[in-house]
Amino acid sequence: MKIENTKAQMRKGVLEYCILSILKDGEAYTSDILDTLKDAKLLVVEGTIYPLLTRLKNAGLLSYRWEESTGGPPRKYYDLTETGKLFLKELNTTWNELQQAVDRVTSEKN
Repeated sequence: MKIENTKAQMRKGVLEYCILSILKDGEAYTSDILDTLKDAKLLVVEGTIYPLLTRLKNAGLLSYRWEESTGGPPRKYYDLTETGKLFLKELNTTWNELQQAVDRVTSEKN
C-alpha cells in the first residue's frame, strides 16, 4: 500500500467541508478557493474542484453569480446558501466529534 494514496484519500474526504468553510465568510472565486486550499497544504487541482463545486451547487449548498471581468471571461463567484450554512454548522459539530474520537484513539497511553 502506498502512503501517498492514503494521504490523497484523507484529503479528498475533507474537501467539501473545507470548501464550505472557506465560503462561510462570503463569496469567493474558484481560484481564490484553490489558493486557500493550497496555502493550507491541501493539494488540489482545478480538475478536482470544479466537479466538487458543481455537486455542492446541485445539492443546494452553494449558489453562484457571474461577474464581468475586465481582463478576460466572466467570473463565477460561489457563496453558501442558507441550506449550506446549516449543513456547515452540522459538519462543524461532526468534525469536532470526529477529531476528538481520533485523538482519543491515536494518542499515546500514559
